[in-house]
Parts: sequence; C-alpha cells; structure tokens
Amino acid sequence: MSKFVKDLITDHIRNRLTGMEHALLVNLSALDGVTNNRLRMELQKENVGLMVVKNSLARRATEGTPLSAAFAQAEGSLAVLWGGEDIVSLAKILTKLGESKEFQKLETRGGVLDGARLTAEDVKDVAKWPTRQEQLSLLLGQILSPGAKLSSQLLGPGGMLASQVDKKAEGADEEPAAAGEAEAAPAAE
Repeated sequence: MSKFVKDLITDHIRNRLTGMEHALLVNLSALDGVTNNRLRMELQKENVGLMVVKNSLARRATEGTPLSAAFAQAEGSLAVLWGGEDIVSLAKILTKLGESKEFQKLETRGGVLDGARLTAEDVKDVAKWPTRQEQLSLLLGQILSPGAKLSSQLLGPGGMLASQVDKKAEGADEEPAAAGEAEAAPAAE
C-alpha cells in the first residue's frame, strides 16, 4: 500500500472516530458473511457504528486521542465499535449479542474508557454497571425522596384536621334538624 493511500485511510479513520472518548474492540474473523451482515444490522438498530480497521493505521489515526490506549497493544483482526448512549450501554449491547447463539463466535477484545485500556473481562464488568439513564433515575429518586417525605408529613396532619372540621360541620347541620323534629313530635300529641 502506498503512503498516499495509507494517509487517505488514516484520515478517514480519524474523521470517523473524531470526538469519541470510548470504544470497544471485537474480532469478527470467525463470523461468516451472512452472520457478519446480521450483526451489522443489529448494531445499526442500536445506533452503534462498526468499522474493521488495520491495527497500524488505527494506531496512527488515534494518536494523541483518548482512543489511542485501545490500539497500543492491539494484535490480530480488529473491528471498532462506538456509539450507543454511553460505554455501559455499548458494553451491554456487545455482551448481549456475544451471548446469543447466533453471534457466539463474536470475540470481545477490549476497548477504552476515559483514556484507560479495557480488557475483555473489563468489558464484561462494565456491562454490569447501571446505564446513564438508570443512574439518573436513581439519583432523581434520591433527590426527590426527602421532599416527598416532608410533603407527606406536612400534609398528613393538615388533612386529618380538615377531615375532622368537615365531620364537625356535617354534624352541626344535622343537630338542629334533629332538635326541630324532637320539638315537633311532642306538640302533635
């Protein structure tokens, strides 16, 4: 391959991976063409990009970026996965696909998270973490919990008092009517 072509491919890889701070590496060489195509369609449904790269060109393209750690010790056939909501959702998608019967030959090779290299085992561990949406919902629940408790404590006694006042008001309306009926009964005799 000529230097001009290498530079073109390196620029293409650099442009596609610009702005990415996390990515996962997989080996697709054990998959046949049909399975590979199905995998790409499944990933596309999840808004996950996949690109097969040559290690040396990927190393050159990611030099000085947070992704460079992923390719520092990379060997063999590699494909880069990026996208999804965050690294956790990306790892969950990859782990789920790797566990399916159809894609069991898909081999996770590692990745990069915040400039730190991940091993294949690290990717499995990251897949067990809560996603960004799950973390936000947990945090929101923790923030709202004290306010809900305070609100119920403030409204509880007030609601009881209002209920008792309503009962007394209903009882006051019935007492004069009952007294009037009692007076009318002796007069008729």
